[in-house]
Amino acid sequence: MEGKLSSRWRKSSYSGNGGSDCVEAGNDARRVLVRDTKDHGQGPVLRFSPDAWRRFADRVKRLLAGLRPSAKGHPRV
Repeated sequence: MEGKLSSRWRKSSYSGNGGSDCVEAGNDARRVLVRDTKDHGQGPVLRFSPDAWRRFADRVKRLLAGLRPSAKGHPRV
């Protein structure tokens, strides 16, 4: 295992279902860590380099921005 896992996990601001359907993010010395909240810290942890995490997050943000309804109530494409 690389470094010590973060004890400071943060829930996603996009949490659904009162926060039970979400992911948590943390970090160690060299990686961004992501896990499923429902696993209560017992499940797998994904590890990303900071650059890979930024690219992933930027793509998700762009995708979500394209799905927001337009003024007429239709998703933008």
